[in-house]
Amino acid sequence: MRNEWILDVLADLQTFAHENGLSVLAEQLDDTRLVAATELALTGEGHSANERDPARAVGTVIGGFGTCL
Repeated sequence: MRNEWILDVLADLQTFAHENGLSVLAEQLDDTRLVAATELALTGEGHSANERDPARAVGTVIGGFGTCL
């Protein structure tokens, strides 16, 4: 859990983007939060060893990072 602070920072940035009409950036930050949460889970930053067990996996994250400009 020591690195989960980054999820809060990304959420704050996303809120700022929404409030200031930066919709593409807000969408990108939403995708970035998902990537960050996934990587934290896979590296064990914030979850127990049992939660990282592939046998317990319930889904897969598949590509894409939002809108290309």
